[in-house]
Amino acid sequence: MKASWNGAVIARSDKTIVVEGNHYFPPDSINSEYFTPSDFTSHCPWKGHAQYYSVVVDDKINQAAAWCYPRTLDAAKEIENYIAFWRGVDVEES
Repeated sequence: MKASWNGAVIARSDKTIVVEGNHYFPPDSINSEYFTPSDFTSHCPWKGHAQYYSVVVDDKINQAAAWCYPRTLDAAKEIENYIAFWRGVDVEES
């Protein structure tokens, strides 16, 4: 699978985990140069607190377009620290 936005591949992995229709990418599959921390957070009753990142490519910013659960609840341990995308980030087979 690959995740891309604004013409750049921001993540690529053959070891994503699909949860609720979202592909979660392992932390080592992320091109960190495109990510910057966001102040946005959310909470899921079975996964825990999510931390968000903005995606920055060629000076264009996609605010809070990626998220992860740094410390999941027990039911979601398999995706702890994995990153998922939304807000126009294309996730498709590579």
